[in-house]
Amino acid sequence: MTDADNSAGAHREKMKAMQKKHRAKISRTRDEKGLLMVNTGDGKGKSSAALGMVLRCLGWGKRVGVVQFIKGTWQTGEQKFLSRFPDLVTWKAMGEGFTWDTQNREADIAAARRAWDAARAMIESGDYDFILLDELNVVLAFDYLPGDEIVDYLTRKPADLHIAVTGRGAPRALTAAADLVTEMRPVKHPFDTGIKAQKGIEF
Repeated sequence: MTDADNSAGAHREKMKAMQKKHRAKISRTRDEKGLLMVNTGDGKGKSSAALGMVLRCLGWGKRVGVVQFIKGTWQTGEQKFLSRFPDLVTWKAMGEGFTWDTQNREADIAAARRAWDAARAMIESGDYDFILLDELNVVLAFDYLPGDEIVDYLTRKPADLHIAVTGRGAPRALTAAADLVTEMRPVKHPFDTGIKAQKGIEF
């Protein structure tokens, strides 16, 4: 028997063991439920990953709502694309721009409150299968809205509704309550070497 045969056999046995463990996990799963998901961390890709879930939902003909906190002063590729599906997507960009540009706490708080009111209306409407609350974590990190009240509200969302929350600095109460938490970690970013944000990649 050759080394290649031994390697192939060992790999097969390893994969069988892995398959058995995976199937055992699946057998212990419960019925489906609406998830509360959080994408946070200092790395790029939090909103992009959530928008990937938006596309998955659209692929299955599901209704999606997007409320953007903070963002709102510039046009993005994803907004342009998703505007082609007005029967399935409601998009509300309700921010005033980056907080370091606005430099007006009162205006930022007022914008955050308007966006949260829009988010609550979406959640309570029963019209959506998936709702993305983009950059809500940033709003909570800056104390523009009462974090405990919002986390409590999100944990009492409709049982079959999926909600994704993005942004740096997710509060511990939110990550503790969430069903799925992903933290993006920066390794390299082109901006650090003087390369500006590029259309189709970052907006």
